[in-house]
Amino acid sequence: MKKDNVIREKSFAFALNIIALYKTLIEEKEYVLSKQLLRSGTSIGANIEESTAAQSVSDFIHKLSIASKEARETKYWLMLLQQSRLLDYDYSVYLKDIDEIINILTSIIKTMHERNVK
Repeated sequence: MKKDNVIREKSFAFALNIIALYKTLIEEKEYVLSKQLLRSGTSIGANIEESTAAQSVSDFIHKLSIASKEARETKYWLMLLQQSRLLDYDYSVYLKDIDEIINILTSIIKTMHERNVK
């Protein structure tokens, strides 16, 4: 992985953390929300990775927009797990990380839109 690509590094590390959280949730017999979280949480990095092979600026923006949507879905599942109190678990680290990812993606997408319009 390129060392200078912060969003790729953060999304990959986040996916690894989501996999670990998924294992914990499964051990606690939480199967439905954990599966949703696993899918959306690992999809973020996959879409970011796809964006590196984009065929155009529009394609790049589109792939990162999908990653942003997956990040927002992941935040939804994390908030649902936290506020439902199905399990006594602290999700704050994951929520902080996903907020960072969302902010970075939003910034990249906004910047690319502005450059593409000019």
